[in-house]
Amino acid sequence: MAGEITQPIAVPIDFSGMSYAAVRKACELARSHDLVHVVHVVHVVPTLDQIAPGHGLPTDKDRRTAVREHFTEFLREHGFQGVRNFVLDGQPGTEIGRYVTEVGAELIVIPSHGYGGFKRLLLGSVAEQVVRSADCAVLILRRPDAE
Repeated sequence: MAGEITQPIAVPIDFSGMSYAAVRKACELARSHDLVHVVHVVHVVPTLDQIAPGHGLPTDKDRRTAVREHFTEFLREHGFQGVRNFVLDGQPGTEIGRYVTEVGAELIVIPSHGYGGFKRLLLGSVAEQVVRSADCAVLILRRPDAE
């Protein structure tokens, strides 16, 4: 049965197992699957090829192409037909917030790794950044085994 949400639902993913759960939940909540906007942000970092060109290392364009191919396969493999997918470049927390505002999303469904303590300090939390900057509701899905 289709959900009641009639505006876009943004679903930032990192292709982890929890990404599948987040897309599935968004599909349950949306009136139609075309309202589900699955988003992956390619974290842009200076590459050796940008610093010292000609070393034959993957470029940002190569990385984006590989991500788009993997994205298409991820959605097909899990049967997510009709959802929209977007690849953005930049810092994940910032770009997700920008995208959500741009499309007028009603909800963000985001997986969280549920790290605490030292791991969280080292790895940060995109979900936390999204919650702090979001101008819409945020549903955070935690790992079943998160402490």
